[in-house]
Amino acid sequence: MTTKEAGGTVHGPDFIALQVSDLESSKQFWVEKVGLVPVPKSPPGAVVFATQPIPFAITTPKIELKASSRLGWGVALWMHTDNAEALCARLRKHGVRILSEPADGNFGRQFSFADPDGYAIVAHDGR
Repeated sequence: MTTKEAGGTVHGPDFIALQVSDLESSKQFWVEKVGLVPVPKSPPGAVVFATQPIPFAITTPKIELKASSRLGWGVALWMHTDNAEALCARLRKHGVRILSEPADGNFGRQFSFADPDGYAIVAHDGR
């Protein structure tokens, strides 16, 4: 039986969320340091940001985050920016931990940084 015969077709991700240990602290990080804008209304226990083409959110944890030695291990979260070098400089100025310096990659200039919980985020400026 094919996916079509079963009545559904997967089109790809349409929502991404990170479970965070401190919702308000993480909201402050994503707004003040990264520059994301929250949507006017989010569900309880979440902050949804006005990102395109896929919505991005942070949520209260559904698991015990401290039980993991490395959050998001094996998952790659990539975010598009119009200028990887400028974003890296701004994040560095705000004291954000840069995990890898900007370099040319398959998706333009790219670098990675850590959010307050230690999730590794890759930012790139190509397509």
